[in-house]
Amino acid sequence: MSYQSTIEQVWTDRNLLSAPSSLTAIREVVSLLNNGEIRVATPPASEGDSWVVNEWVKKAILLYFISQQMNPEEVGIFTFHDKIPLKRDFQEKKVRVVPPAVARFGSFLAPGVILMPSYVNIGAYVDERTMVDTWATVGSCAQIGKDVHLSGGVGIGGVLEPPQAAPVIIEDGAFIGSRCIVVEGAHIGKRAVLGAGVTITGSSKIIDVTGSTPTEYKGFVPANSVVIPGSYTKEFAAGSFQVPCALIIGQRKESTDLKTSLNDALRENQVAV
Repeated sequence: MSYQSTIEQVWTDRNLLSAPSSLTAIREVVSLLNNGEIRVATPPASEGDSWVVNEWVKKAILLYFISQQMNPEEVGIFTFHDKIPLKRDFQEKKVRVVPPAVARFGSFLAPGVILMPSYVNIGAYVDERTMVDTWATVGSCAQIGKDVHLSGGVGIGGVLEPPQAAPVIIEDGAFIGSRCIVVEGAHIGKRAVLGAGVTITGSSKIIDVTGSTPTEYKGFVPANSVVIPGSYTKEFAAGSFQVPCALIIGQRKESTDLKTSLNDALRENQVAV
């Protein structure tokens, strides 16, 4: 029987949780997540395709929480008491981890990832050469691409329930400025730049103001966009008030040197990061 069919059966009938074979399957799925062999969401196979949420993998994580027992864990001077163990073997995995960064077992960190004092939750996938800067958090099941920079204090939201809910997706080469918040399955396209303090939710208005007329997106930032915090006027029973949104004010130019491209985009558009 496949892992997927086993997880689906246990999800439907929780009495099966007591079976040793069920517990083994759940733990092996989480181990596969930990090693990056499976993902909560699968990237598009080709241009024009969409990300696919693997609901059964999220169900396995939820069943893992239910089936695990609380255990103490000591790391140097730190003591923890939790159901989920911490990741280990960072040297073997070629990941740099600066104390007191924490990554939970069941998250994946690819070679070249740097964790400053930060937090990565179970189910998250962080791809090669990405920097998770100081006090940034990567929530459960978030999908972070290659060469991404999550600046200080960035909050990448997590989502486990409902299982069909899309995770936050940050695609390759994106730069997420200080204290940005990206939650509720929001999707940030490749090489996009979010200035400091931008908040993107699944229902956020993202308004492209670079043309003669505004173009509106919801919960999605197109590739190469340079984004800053903004507001728009909304009518309420009590009157007109300003509501937060995000404004696309420019484009990050294509370049063989992405760092140069990023610096140019920040300078040209006067974006604080």
